[in-house]
Amino acid sequence: MTDSTSSQLPIDLHPEHHLTSSAMLQDIVIGLSDGLTVPFALAAGLSGAVASSGLVITAGLAEIVAGSIAMGLGGYLAGRTEVEHYEAEQARERREVREVPDIERAEVDELLAEMGLSHETRRQAVAELTADSEQWVRFMMKYELGLEEPDPRQAPKSAITISSAYAVGGLIPLSAYFFTATPTQGLVWSAGITLVCLLVFGFFKSRMTGQPAVAGAIKMAVVGALAAAAAFGVARLVRS
Repeated sequence: MTDSTSSQLPIDLHPEHHLTSSAMLQDIVIGLSDGLTVPFALAAGLSGAVASSGLVITAGLAEIVAGSIAMGLGGYLAGRTEVEHYEAEQARERREVREVPDIERAEVDELLAEMGLSHETRRQAVAELTADSEQWVRFMMKYELGLEEPDPRQAPKSAITISSAYAVGGLIPLSAYFFTATPTQGLVWSAGITLVCLLVFGFFKSRMTGQPAVAGAIKMAVVGALAAAAAFGVARLVRS
């Protein structure tokens, strides 16, 4: 007699945990990394040229607004370009499946052969895959062209995420100037705060991407420090 509880197997015997928000994390990384470095370098450069923290704050806020809009627009256009490219290639594949089906079937057979399938298995697989034109096109898009269908809603999401991350990152180095009397004092505090944030950000970014965390943290901080030092040096040189 079969146990009724054992016959009802759970649907998910092996739950797998994957990173489903990789696109959002990538957008946050793009926005935050630029937001921490670009306004920091601008503020450092202005600190070497002006005597008023108010000017640094005004110029810094203007840069953050302009930079976040530009970064968000860039993210949106990149997302739309990906969608448009996929749609164009999909239309081309549909046309080829309709107009030259024998050539497309031969390409399916060749792809399956590269996967190691035997001749008999390939013959049956080609017949089943090409029986439905949409399934056929999806197979060619994925395995011939290496394209995954992008989410058409991702472009506006990327724009908002990148723009917001840039603004948050930009306010970190600029915040020191709100509480200091001179640009020089602001630069000292801004450099300390920003370098700590760059170290932490670089550490976790490298861990997420499987890179050496400590090396990634140091690299991120060094890039930010060099950018700020270059901007400060140029401003002092021009001022003199």
